Amino acid sequence: MPTSLLALVPMIAALAGGPTPPALPQGSESVKLDPQDFTTRIDNGYWPMTPGSRWIYREDGENGRTQRVTVTVTDRTRKVAAGVRARVVRDVVTQGGRVVERTSDWYAQDRAGNVWYLGEDTTEFAEGGGASREGSWEAGRDGAEAGVIMPAHPRPGLRYRQEYYAGHAEDRAEVASLHGRARVPYGRFEDVLVTRDSNPLRRGPAEHKYYAKGVGPVLGVSGGGSREELVSFHKG
Repeated sequence: MPTSLLALVPMIAALAGGPTPPALPQGSESVKLDPQDFTTRIDNGYWPMTPGSRWIYREDGENGRTQRVTVTVTDRTRKVAAGVRARVVRDVVTQGGRVVERTSDWYAQDRAGNVWYLGEDTTEFAEGGGASREGSWEAGRDGAEAGVIMPAHPRPGLRYRQEYYAGHAEDRAEVASLHGRARVPYGRFEDVLVTRDSNPLRRGPAEHKYYAKGVGPVLGVSGGGSREELVSFHKG
């Protein structure tokens, strides 16, 4: 693009209705988020988060244990330290009827349609008693940075950071395909978005996640042998 046209990009963006959304974040780079650029109404086609929506998954772990994961979009919002107001999504993991992990995740969508991950408050309960909040983080606090959980315009090869809190939460993703297939207890899906997720803090093979349009995550498969399948879905 000629230099003269490049100079017009910010002006065109302003005339279109506001500041240009930040580029997808990478690695540990810092991003400055404009609260005016975000909404708690999340309607990205690959992961719409309408309040009241609920996903239930069956997770067969590498250790042979089976867990039930229930994800619910609440009607609550929360203003994170970075200044952005986010939608609160509750995630509860049970095993044999016992709660082993409870998490509140915080998401918001920018003007372009990217869904940002702004932090989580998680508690893991040990079988013999006690609890750990390892992995909890909040964008704008203690050096933690927001990431993107779902791009507005995914394409094969697109890479982005999902979260960043040095030494604690450093998930990354790359779009592997837009034409994947998934078969889970809830149904069969075509033209599924497939991502390859990795974390430099953990050794081992990457995890592949499958997102169906209008539904969201339907399948997660780890090279280590774990598998998380969508069992039921209720749209809010």
